[in-house]
Amino acid sequence: MNIDSIKNGIVIDHIQAKKGMEIYEVLELEKLDCSVAIITNAKSQKMGRKDIIKINKDIKLDLDILGFIDPNITINIIKNDERVEKFHVKLPEKIVNVIKCKNPRCITSVEQGLDQVFVLTDKDKKIYRCMYCETSKEEIENN
Repeated sequence: MNIDSIKNGIVIDHIQAKKGMEIYEVLELEKLDCSVAIITNAKSQKMGRKDIIKINKDIKLDLDILGFIDPNITINIIKNDERVEKFHVKLPEKIVNVIKCKNPRCITSVEQGLDQVFVLTDKDKKIYRCMYCETSKEEIENN
């Protein structure tokens, strides 16, 4: 398989296998007017398998969304065929309008214009709770 290198753009690396398409959709990369390559299940010595996304354009990324989906992601900034910057995303303290609270008693289910705000309450277990009703992301997913 041959995926061309990018001259100027971004490489999102060390994505947990099978999460590449989720990132593609959440970041709405299909709307870009440039080449975007998604490599899934690439071999990785560190991770076993990983996904990679190459974007042939320098764009602004929502690092909070990336950190929420997978806090082990690495971002590489490419300029003139060379990596000029490399950094890791981190688990965000707060996420806004990324997930929805499904608690029917939560104020967000009544007030439609209210932002969906979740706050990190347990960093080790990656638990987020609704800022308004304190329902956890896990409680939402399990109901």
